[in-house]
Amino acid sequence: MLNLFKLDPIRLHLPDAEFIYYPQFFNKDLADELYQKLLDETPWQQDEITLFGKKVPQPRLTCLYGNEGKPYGYSGIIMQPHPWTVALTYIKDCLEKETQLHFTTVLLNLYRNEKDSNGWHADNEKELGKDPFIASISLGETRKFQLKHNRLPNIKQDLNLEHGSLFLMKSGSQTHYKHQLPKSTQPKNNRINLTFRNIL
Repeated sequence: MLNLFKLDPIRLHLPDAEFIYYPQFFNKDLADELYQKLLDETPWQQDEITLFGKKVPQPRLTCLYGNEGKPYGYSGIIMQPHPWTVALTYIKDCLEKETQLHFTTVLLNLYRNEKDSNGWHADNEKELGKDPFIASISLGETRKFQLKHNRLPNIKQDLNLEHGSLFLMKSGSQTHYKHQLPKSTQPKNNRINLTFRNIL
């Protein structure tokens, strides 16, 4: 059997939550293949969000996949899921085997360049339950990801999320921390981010 992914997890030593990073969850060849398939086959959309009372386009493209009858809402947007594809089912099976967690839904984000971003937030919507786990797969361009503690201003962490990597945000991650993917001052190519979650 081919060794499709290499597991060498790094645990972040941060208080009140568990974060685990796999720099190469998928090897480069497989990550390349998954990236191209998702880039070409995903029906990307750009929704509007409300900022300071004004509707503006989100600075990224998105698409939701998941189990039938489980919509997902954030920032005033309600997304209906597309049915699972072969590629996404494969990624989901790999994740569930490694983490022993169950995921019903994945939100795909396409960051097209250095200007696309996602501001400070927590994935703490009520349909995710009290202490949700989020599994984040990165494909394409490496981008900086940032964490900060809600109550302890000196507790911060920057992490470069690489092509083929997996970042697990487990117990306490969405209740005690916020995270963001900031704009970059350097030119950036496409990055696809898949955030798997379990909608109750």
